[in-house]
Amino acid sequence: MNHPKIAHCVETLCQKGCKEVSRLILTLERGEPVAEVLELPPAERQAVLDELKAIMAVYDERGSCGPD
Repeated sequence: MNHPKIAHCVETLCQKGCKEVSRLILTLERGEPVAEVLELPPAERQAVLDELKAIMAVYDERGSCGPD
């Protein structure tokens, strides 16, 4: 990921913790608004979602974090 706005957004969201990131992923997948990405164009929102999913895949493999 070499886009500073996307990287900053992902970092900000990840600071909320893995359970919240899991909830945010579900929200983004449903196309619902998430304040941290509202100003991004659709392609960049998708990039944020893709990056969050890639990061969370590590947790999913261990079964250690889900949205509850």
